Amino acid sequence: MESIQYNLPQNRIPRAWYNIAADLPKPLAPPLHPGTLQPIGPDDLAPLFPMALILQEVSQEREIEIPDPVRQVYAQWRPSPLYRARRLEKALDTPAKIYYKYEGVSPAGSHKPNTAVPQAFYNKQEGTKRLSTETGAGQWGSSLAMACAFFGLECKVYMVRVSYDQKPYRRALMEAFGASVTASPSMETESGRAILAEHPNTNGSLGIAISEAVEVAAKDPNTKYALGSVLNHVLLHQTVIGLETMEQLAMAEAEPDVIVGCTGGGSNFAGLVFPSSARRSRGSATCACWRWNRRLVRA
Repeated sequence: MESIQYNLPQNRIPRAWYNIAADLPKPLAPPLHPGTLQPIGPDDLAPLFPMALILQEVSQEREIEIPDPVRQVYAQWRPSPLYRARRLEKALDTPAKIYYKYEGVSPAGSHKPNTAVPQAFYNKQEGTKRLSTETGAGQWGSSLAMACAFFGLECKVYMVRVSYDQKPYRRALMEAFGASVTASPSMETESGRAILAEHPNTNGSLGIAISEAVEVAAKDPNTKYALGSVLNHVLLHQTVIGLETMEQLAMAEAEPDVIVGCTGGGSNFAGLVFPSSARRSRGSATCACWRWNRRLVRA
């Protein structure tokens, strides 16, 4: 029978995340403080993030160990399966061998728990009582709500109003995990009240929801902020996807020529691509989710 799934045992969950900063040609420029326009330091970030995540944000180490409690939670759905899309290959009548990594097996239904779980863990370690965040369609909010439940943290989610109204079941999932969910903009924050005063019928936006979540964290010493994309430490945590994929493609005896991934805030794409792209840049074997005939496409 032809192989369709490529699965790894639980003891092959990666033991360290891969940090691409160690292999960049030159260090990234530091982010600037919006008020002073000077490089942001740890003291500027401390009101929002625990020190462990701040250190990961600026780390130049190639590997950062995944704590055992995080790996234990990962084991509920990781390693996630790699599939060969044989029927798609047939439908396309292509000589390409197409593989895809499926992250929908997580309890929240997406790749987002890969970073929500470590963020909740590090916050719990440093004594945080509550995490605040924003969510649009609800995948990130659901993931953080779940992670907070695992580690005994309160979770406050500001959900973009249009999604709050259109996706009641996603909201219900967050609440089932114990989160408090508020439509954004809201009357709970200064930024929310200011927006509503000027635009009372607004559908909201992710930027507004971020403003509310950050404001709550900045004003409460027991609350920290959690973000599901964009930041270095978020991309770092997502590399479990690519690290597993490389092993699974080795099982399939496949070496990819092209990697394809969807990109919103960047964490899914980075998690898949970073480990294999770094190995390619260092001249060693590479792995990814798509393998095309070398005569057709070359990465």
